[in-house]
Amino acid sequence: MPTLLLRKMQKDQTGTITAVKVGGELGRRIRDMGIVPGTRITIMGRAPLYDPVALRIMGGTLTLRNNEADHIEVEIAGPDEEL
Repeated sequence: MPTLLLRKMQKDQTGTITAVKVGGELGRRIRDMGIVPGTRITIMGRAPLYDPVALRIMGGTLTLRNNEADHIEVEIAGPDEEL
């Protein structure tokens, strides 16, 4: 299945996080929000200027700035794949 950065995902696209490619304080903050490999996400929408991005994760909604989303790699779910 194809992988891409969370920033490049479109509205209503679903996938599984495969990697968080940042360390330090930003990496810790991202992981503390529950964004860890193996977690399913769905893109809920974007602000008018495409920053930030809203995503559905573990039953809640979370927003990330594009500079944070640039470090998160996602494997895109196929159209026949169930959540």
